[in-house]
Amino acid sequence: MLGETGPEWLSEEVKTGTTIIAIEFNGGVVLGSDSRVSAGASVVNRVMNKLSPLHDKIYCALSGSAADAQTIAEMVNYQLDVHSIEIGEDPQVRSAATLVRNISYKYKEELSAHLIVAGWDRRDGGQVFATLNGLLTRQPFAVGGSGSSYVYGFVDAEYRRGMSKEECQQFVVNTLSLAMNRDGSSGGVAYIVTIDEHSTEEKVVLGNNLPTFFDQ
Repeated sequence: MLGETGPEWLSEEVKTGTTIIAIEFNGGVVLGSDSRVSAGASVVNRVMNKLSPLHDKIYCALSGSAADAQTIAEMVNYQLDVHSIEIGEDPQVRSAATLVRNISYKYKEELSAHLIVAGWDRRDGGQVFATLNGLLTRQPFAVGGSGSSYVYGFVDAEYRRGMSKEECQQFVVNTLSLAMNRDGSSGGVAYIVTIDEHSTEEKVVLGNNLPTFFDQ
């Protein structure tokens, strides 16, 4: 029987825990995340999509406090829509990443979130930006979240420049699978978004279809 205060997880901050990743290929980007959301030791959502659209061809991957990360994404989505109307064309990926960086830094005492921003624009093609503590850096790939510490060795060893779109998609799936096997805060399904000049493709890979490296 529950006490008057209710279950312990109700008083815990809801966090995405998570593993997030984004990588550039020639002509676009691939983003990926797991789907587990936890509050303390309890899993409160097994299938949250942590890849949030900021504009038609710009997405962000969320980690940290679920509410804080979603709030930042919604603020940037609104500001990018206004910016796009003002300039009469689609916004640049760097503009989206700069907005995320500015909001995250301005409210660093109130908000606890880390977002990776990635997408495609006509000026610079596919781009990945890491935003953290006021920093904004473009990188060929970026990983984040609690599961990232388990896969840095893997991504450093397996990444190579010039990978095709299909190779980058497999790289993202493999990285997420490894993190979800090792990190107790990562799990569920894998969400994948592939963006290039012609399309934005969303895909879900169920847990039983993820590759396993431990039976080989």
